[in-house]
Amino acid sequence: MLKRAIPLRWRLRVCGLVFTVPPLLHLLPLHRVVGWLGSRQVSRASPPVDILVGEVDAWLTRLPWPWRSTCLKRAAILYALLRRTDEKVELHIGVKREADKSFAAHAWLVREGLPYLEPPTSSVATFQVITRFPEPVVTTP
Repeated sequence: MLKRAIPLRWRLRVCGLVFTVPPLLHLLPLHRVVGWLGSRQVSRASPPVDILVGEVDAWLTRLPWPWRSTCLKRAAILYALLRRTDEKVELHIGVKREADKSFAAHAWLVREGLPYLEPPTSSVATFQVITRFPEPVVTTP
């Protein structure tokens, strides 16, 4: 199987986000990092989503802490990339109580109201969403 090439400008975007986002998530409040990531500077010629996902996953699995892959780092980077491709995605963060009374947390993307780019065995439906980005617009009468 031939590996499809990713244009240089997108490869640079992926690398830039992979190397900056994880440390920022350790240093700054989440809403500040995600606010910066959610800016919509749409690029007309974007590679297919599966190529972007493959690039991000490849980098995050090879790098040491603080870059090592977590659901939050992966989802935040993909959120930034996909918003630049004009994908209408949201970043959701949720929690759930495990059987042993501990808490688990998960971050994932949502597109058109459904989990996006999650493995088929994902259990995101069991998580209670505690925040999402972009934040919903609340209108008051």
